[in-house]
Amino acid sequence: MAVPQFRTSINEYLEGLSESMLLRLYQSPATCLAIFRLLPPMAQLFITSMLFNDEPMPISNLNLWVRSSSRLKQKDAMQKLSGMHIVKLVGGTISIQKTFGTGLRSAITGGDHNNSFGISCDTEDKHRVDIAFLDEHANSQWELILHFMVGNEIERSPNPGVLSLLKHSGLMEKSEGHELQITNAGFQFLLQDVKAQIWTLLLEYLNMSDELQMDKVEVLHFLFMLGSLELGQDYSLAVLSETQKIMLDDLRDYGIVYQRKSTSRRFYPTRLATTLTSDSAVMLTPSASLDSVISTSSSKAEIDTGFVILETNFKVYAYTSSPLQIAVLNLFVHLKSRFANMVAGHISRESVNKALKNGITADQIITYLTVHAHPQMRKSTPLLPPTVVDQIRLWELERERIKTSTGFLFRDFKNSREYEATAEYARDIGVLLWENKNHGMFFVSKEEKQIADFVTRRMHDKIA
Repeated sequence: MAVPQFRTSINEYLEGLSESMLLRLYQSPATCLAIFRLLPPMAQLFITSMLFNDEPMPISNLNLWVRSSSRLKQKDAMQKLSGMHIVKLVGGTISIQKTFGTGLRSAITGGDHNNSFGISCDTEDKHRVDIAFLDEHANSQWELILHFMVGNEIERSPNPGVLSLLKHSGLMEKSEGHELQITNAGFQFLLQDVKAQIWTLLLEYLNMSDELQMDKVEVLHFLFMLGSLELGQDYSLAVLSETQKIMLDDLRDYGIVYQRKSTSRRFYPTRLATTLTSDSAVMLTPSASLDSVISTSSSKAEIDTGFVILETNFKVYAYTSSPLQIAVLNLFVHLKSRFANMVAGHISRESVNKALKNGITADQIITYLTVHAHPQMRKSTPLLPPTVVDQIRLWELERERIKTSTGFLFRDFKNSREYEATAEYARDIGVLLWENKNHGMFFVSKEEKQIADFVTRRMHDKIA
């Protein structure tokens, strides 16, 4: 089973942190539990086997628990655990790092005394909201960002903090008209599942924490805490640090939390928050504030599980009225017809090449079609028609066979000796990319002035 993309990116980020910063992180039981949930299954097995054993264990014992066919997974698990300083390796033995072990045991046994899992409000909210409202808030805020990225018409632009993050992350850049426009990285971002998209921005938010004068550890503590909260429950700001209170302003803009107003003493996590550290898929339904037409014949379950049908003849039918989903499909599908709750088109060499030029890969197209496949398609094995999948990959390979390089063409030499001497010089200095001896021409990547000077010197030498 493939590891979800968001888990890979977070683990890589954590492995890049210093040991001292990781040990600060492990002082929070909620953080320890969240990190444990993000580890590969085999790493989780090793941790649970050692968690309540205070004595170091021989590393050779691990081999007894793992099949010989899973040695690569074992190696990956050990690299993750040691890279994140979760285990200590001393003299052929392995043991759990003390701070992490204490924190994880506290989380599992309910011994958390520092409120790292948040505190539920003990007073009634006069403006209490339900889960349906929270879903609508999450949908509208997150889709507002995505609509802005694809250039759809929207009533309002995202807040300056969001725009700064999109620019800093390289997902958007200023055009000649000083307007933000989507980049190649932004197109690739749109094809990710929602969970991967959220973590892409959150990790970039972490990278900006120094500029924002925020404590990275406090930022991570809050994000991991949100992943353990209960959807529909309101939580107090009393146990939050100043950094975490500031974060609420930004997380509201992303749809991760809801606060009625910035001075409110309580907040609600949305579904985007409560699934941050789980493998549960987050499929946003079109929000009423952004999409005026939603098919009444489609059940919520159908919308959540997928809407795209791909046929063996390359035709695509997407049962959606979401301008956002239609705009994303238009990145790699030639759309021909649009109805109240459906669009139709086909995948062609031209439409795929257009996507490839924008930095989208064949794998990303295939992943998008897989993630958003209609329930009817999920009854088939394999899920996507192999002929279509193979052809998309072949079109990518076809494009990769041709490489473009900027440089200079040299030709029209007086004779073959002049050509051969100059081409040899270009070869010696490492700039020769292509030559055709029969036609007396060659192409260089750079240093054309150096080659021109070489030709001039030869001419002067002959004259002298």
